[in-house]
Amino acid sequence: MDLHNKVAIVTGGASGLGRAACDQLVAAGVRVAVFDLNEELAQQVVGELGAANAIYQLVDVSDEDSVAAAIAKTVDTFGAVHLCINCAGISSAGKLLNRDRQALSLAAFDKTIAVNLTGSFNVARLAAAEMVKNDPAGESGERGVIIHTASIAAYEGQMGQCAYAASKGGIVAMTLPMARDLAGHGIRVNTIAPGIMGTPLMCAMPQQVQDSLVANIQFPKRMGYPREFGDLVVHVAGNAYINGETLRLDGGIRMQPR
Repeated sequence: MDLHNKVAIVTGGASGLGRAACDQLVAAGVRVAVFDLNEELAQQVVGELGAANAIYQLVDVSDEDSVAAAIAKTVDTFGAVHLCINCAGISSAGKLLNRDRQALSLAAFDKTIAVNLTGSFNVARLAAAEMVKNDPAGESGERGVIIHTASIAAYEGQMGQCAYAASKGGIVAMTLPMARDLAGHGIRVNTIAPGIMGTPLMCAMPQQVQDSLVANIQFPKRMGYPREFGDLVVHVAGNAYINGETLRLDGGIRMQPR
């Protein structure tokens, strides 16, 4: 897809990997709608990207009405939706049984699934319903591109990551069937599974924790830069022959049990 003058929804766009995606997409000529619950950070992003390039919508990705209203506002402002970049998510940790042999609460599990997996599906399905209204474009006749964010935890979940790994594994599992469902409409679907990325949250961890994580990375021996995630988003969005895939962005790491 030719990205110039296209419109992207970026969930979780106020910080971390979502913010990096916004930065790189705008640099490629895309206008972005930042869907996030953190109004202060999101308004800062819009201010830095420029009002002509970005808008902010307060969105709970797991709520149908919230997402539908935000998509409608995006179309009212920018005229269409061509890209959906799902970066919104929460991290969660908790062993199935804690030290007192008490089971992980079902509410904690359900919340992680609701935001990470159901939220990604919810935004994607409503965005796709808007994308089909676009005229086919380019040699391939594309109408839209959806990019989810999973995690290497989908493949190598560590101790305490049952809920998180399940939510990200679900995203990986739905990528191909979603791509197949939307192929006839000219909409591609892919997923990026990041490894240890140098987001503000990760960089705020104690140095010994950071060092232990980096020790398992093959090459380059460092955390991933958020801009490298943004670069991959732009490449996947622009490369019409990448479809139904989950791409690991992890420096060759394979996570250990703990």
